[in-house]
Amino acid sequence: MALMHRFHIRDGLVTYSSRFLQSDSYVQNLEKNRIVVSEFGTLAMPDPCKNIFARFFSRFQIPKSTDNAGVSFVKYKGDFYVSTETTYMRKIDPQSLETKEKVDWSTYVAINAATAHPHYGRDGAAYNLGNSYGARGYFYNIIRVPPAEGKKDGADLSGAEILCSIPAADPRKPSYYHSFAMSENYVIFIEQPIKLDLLKFMLYRVQGKSFHKVMSWEPQLDTVFHVIDRRTGQASVCPSYAMFTLHQINAYEDNGYLIMDMCCGDDGNVIGDFTVENLRKAAGEELDKFYNSLCTNLPRRYVLPLEVNGEEPNDKNLISLPNTTATAVKTETGVFCTHENLYNDNLLEYGGLEFPQINYSHYNARPYRYFYACGFGHVFGDSLLKIDLEGKKLKVWRHPGLFTSEPVFVPAPDAKDEDDGVVMSVIITPRERKSSFLLVLDAKTFTELGRAEVPVDIPSGTHGLFNESS
Repeated sequence: MALMHRFHIRDGLVTYSSRFLQSDSYVQNLEKNRIVVSEFGTLAMPDPCKNIFARFFSRFQIPKSTDNAGVSFVKYKGDFYVSTETTYMRKIDPQSLETKEKVDWSTYVAINAATAHPHYGRDGAAYNLGNSYGARGYFYNIIRVPPAEGKKDGADLSGAEILCSIPAADPRKPSYYHSFAMSENYVIFIEQPIKLDLLKFMLYRVQGKSFHKVMSWEPQLDTVFHVIDRRTGQASVCPSYAMFTLHQINAYEDNGYLIMDMCCGDDGNVIGDFTVENLRKAAGEELDKFYNSLCTNLPRRYVLPLEVNGEEPNDKNLISLPNTTATAVKTETGVFCTHENLYNDNLLEYGGLEFPQINYSHYNARPYRYFYACGFGHVFGDSLLKIDLEGKKLKVWRHPGLFTSEPVFVPAPDAKDEDDGVVMSVIITPRERKSSFLLVLDAKTFTELGRAEVPVDIPSGTHGLFNESS
């Protein structure tokens, strides 16, 4: 169940608070003392009070969509929400962590689900990626939520619109996605070969399987970049070799090219491997065996030409930018891209990286130099990394027995450089008599500035943000 955390920093004092999200799923599970709403990796348990026939036929009921929004905090029109990958979000009070209204995306736009990773334009509008399916097929939808026109009470996504609908390459097996990329003028949807088998999806309750079991990795298929013009809704495509991505780092435009940086792996099976059963392998050879079976996610750069001259010969690399080895080769059917690695071999010592963050408020959708991430020398993140893209240099914070959360970059009020600020991360440890703590690093030097220890056990989390208004 989703557990929200808050660190309040004021005048040198740090106060910690946490609160379970009072979602419908949480309340119903608590009342029944069992899981009654299925989650991504957990199937709802049948009612033990029903007879065997009633329990059997309950598997044929359409499953409820969860509002257990445990992925990330997001903002729309200045209001804070917690979000997951269904059609529901929950508005929350960022000060008290009080649960407020449940918001259904489908009330505002015709979608069945949306990501927990929106992007924000300079004008205050928010963009997201959703999907819809029906008699016409399966579609990926680019959504725009306008900025607030005035201070209003209540959760309101009014004015939301679908900019573009992209038909799935195979409507019976659409692609799984977790996030997307956005530059100043374009939204980029990555149709990757992690497929959702819709036939299995319809049968997964009958077969007693959880949702993640309907996904398959099909590396014989290409990854396809769909580039959508935010101004017109027009889309173009550019394929590449099969790869798996959860999180993008940044995207920006440069002299007629679209540059996209993201964390990528070569094996999409990893998304179904993070089960409680595997994570309970607390130590020793079994845990090492599981970790060594996982693919390593590493940073890559793709460069896509925004305009293609039809008179260019086939087999020509259309990328003329200096300082990149990424290619975009013209073919008979379009343009085929290959990536550049954004790392040196020393990153491999730290197990690759995930949960990338940048100086988002000032450098998202713009040329940038630095990003921050968790290193994964363990099943859980066990280091914090700073990557300087000029020379692909690496700075590291790591201590044995300590596990990191997603780094959050906070710019200095009087910042002059991109990395003027601090990086914060919640550090947890299984060691007895050792406290969890909020770590603060100098973003420029990547040296430790301080710790705020918390005398409670904090579970491993996913995504967070800095709320400067508080």
